[in-house]
Amino acid sequence: MAIVAAAGLAGASFIGSPAGAADRAAPLPASGYNQPAAVQAEQALTAQTAAALGLAYGEVLKVRDVAKDADGTEYVRYDRTYNGLPVVGGDLIVKRKGATVGQVTYNRGAKSVGVPTKPTLSQSAALTTAAKTAKFKATGNKGSLVVFVTPTKPVLAYDVVTTGVKADQTPSVLHSYIDAKTGAVLAQSDEIKTGTGNSMYSGTVSIGTSGSYSMTDPSRGGNYTTDLNGATSGTGTTFTDPDDTWGNGTTSSRQTAGVDAHYGSQLTWDYYKNVHGRNGIFNNGQGARSRVHYGNAYVNAFWDGSQMTYGDGSGNARPLTSIDVAGHEMSHGVTEATANLNYFGDAGGLNESTSDIFGTAVEFSANNTSDPGDYLIGEKININGNGTPLRYMDKPSKDGRSYDCWSSAVGGADPHYSSGPLNHWFYLASEGTGSKVIGGVTHSSTACNGATIAGVGRDVAAKVWYRTLSTKLSSGSTYKDAREGAITSAKELYGADSAQCKGIEAAFTGISVPAGAATCGGGTDPEPPTGDNLLLNPGFESGAVNWTGTSGPITNNSGRPARTGTWKLWLQGNGRTTTENVSQSVAIPASATTATLSFWIRIDSAETTTSTVYDTAKVQIVDGSTTTTLATYSNLNKNSTYTQKSFNVTAYKGKTISVKFLGQEDSSLQTSFVIDDTSLTAG
Repeated sequence: MAIVAAAGLAGASFIGSPAGAADRAAPLPASGYNQPAAVQAEQALTAQTAAALGLAYGEVLKVRDVAKDADGTEYVRYDRTYNGLPVVGGDLIVKRKGATVGQVTYNRGAKSVGVPTKPTLSQSAALTTAAKTAKFKATGNKGSLVVFVTPTKPVLAYDVVTTGVKADQTPSVLHSYIDAKTGAVLAQSDEIKTGTGNSMYSGTVSIGTSGSYSMTDPSRGGNYTTDLNGATSGTGTTFTDPDDTWGNGTTSSRQTAGVDAHYGSQLTWDYYKNVHGRNGIFNNGQGARSRVHYGNAYVNAFWDGSQMTYGDGSGNARPLTSIDVAGHEMSHGVTEATANLNYFGDAGGLNESTSDIFGTAVEFSANNTSDPGDYLIGEKININGNGTPLRYMDKPSKDGRSYDCWSSAVGGADPHYSSGPLNHWFYLASEGTGSKVIGGVTHSSTACNGATIAGVGRDVAAKVWYRTLSTKLSSGSTYKDAREGAITSAKELYGADSAQCKGIEAAFTGISVPAGAATCGGGTDPEPPTGDNLLLNPGFESGAVNWTGTSGPITNNSGRPARTGTWKLWLQGNGRTTTENVSQSVAIPASATTATLSFWIRIDSAETTTSTVYDTAKVQIVDGSTTTTLATYSNLNKNSTYTQKSFNVTAYKGKTISVKFLGQEDSSLQTSFVIDDTSLTAG
């Protein structure tokens, strides 16, 4: 271990990723990538998995990440291509144990991503549109076709990559997704993401080196740091030193910047390894490469999978970074390797806040007396000229631009400001409301709903968020998805009735994210039975709550209307061989003199036959090992309006039975059986 000195210099920074749009779906380091064994094993099964999921012809899966619980349950994250085109936002998560596929989470509900692949709009028109909307003079402009998953459906689009330099001298690699039919700009995302500029004021620190002497750390997967010597690309030359004492704490030594990058990289490696069991950015045991560049205006440090640039745009090189920024930057790589959150909409705020959360966690974990842990971002610099930090987690709006509370307006803001609500959530979940001194800094926070919240601890909040990131979120996730995922993760880690779960839930309520289907124990169901209805969540408005079976049929997808509300049970409609079912256990009182099961059903079909049954939906009662089919509906029963069906189930009084809806579809031509407003009453 080498002893080095570090100094406290400051600057702005720009955070980004060197990967192109096609690569962003499945990010890889620049060189020498070794896939984890679990990823390799799952990749060999992708054709089999695609068949099990009923994916359409032309849809090909690629494994990005595998997270595994102690009991063997795996969360396998896939990206997709369609007829050779990258699918931006086509990611999905399969929860499985052994060969059994459980819950499947599709980003933005996109079960199928098939679209016509012949564009109406010319590529030159798309290039022109992207260049006009770039807001800087383009030095490069190129495009390629992709499938882009919008919030409502997948569409064929051009991914146009426009490069140049902004007026403030910030480099830009802007991706514009242009609808290949209408020419509309669907979304834009810059690979160079404006972020935090920080001073590292860590005093004398130890870094891992090897040989005699190389800035290479064999104990951390071979983390190594190179000097690009003024270049902006390439691998650079690994820093070496004759006496294993590096830098002098000032910019007069080129090694000083290398110390900052190397020290931050090792702290972040240690945090993810020791706290979350993750072996590096890609969880493959391979270390990161940090690359340091001195230029006239900037000093850059890169990690494979993530990039950061330091400088104030004035021509003054400012190479040093603080601990929380090191954690922030490497965490962008972890996010890209797992949920791959977009850098626009709600997902952009979740992406940026995730890096703030884990950058803060790394700072606390480092326990460096020169830079103690707190809930401020960029607190070691005077970037605003008045001694204030760049961001505040206890009250994000103190920077004058960030949001404290979630609303529908948040998704339209810059990710550094739309990150505010989740940063606020992390503080509330960790520390609660009220005032306290942490890391020598006075923090004070209030909940958006005025509630008093008791924090469950920073370590709990960080573990819940890491599980949410690695097993629940996808590229287009929203704040509502984040709440659902975090509560579910807390239940899995600590139990539904635990104080930890309730604290996580209260903190999301405290930033105004509305309740969804996921709840902790001890509360009431979001949609209790109405009147004498014995079924819970009978209109499906709470999502899949209280119903079990195949993942996906209970949906608020607007492709078919609900009878009331927005949620319904949509069986089949896939146009391929599939079986779907949902059921709910219910006890019919022994004192009942009558018991009636009823529901409303709507059936539409692409089948044209008037005599042959191809697709069916059955309503069944499961009594122990006996299954009784009350009725079977098919493609022959097409009816574009909802009709009510009722059945006498008095024979089951005194028993606990399951009410089951089962759909089966043949290999072609869809039939949709849409069911809503179920009821089981006893008189």
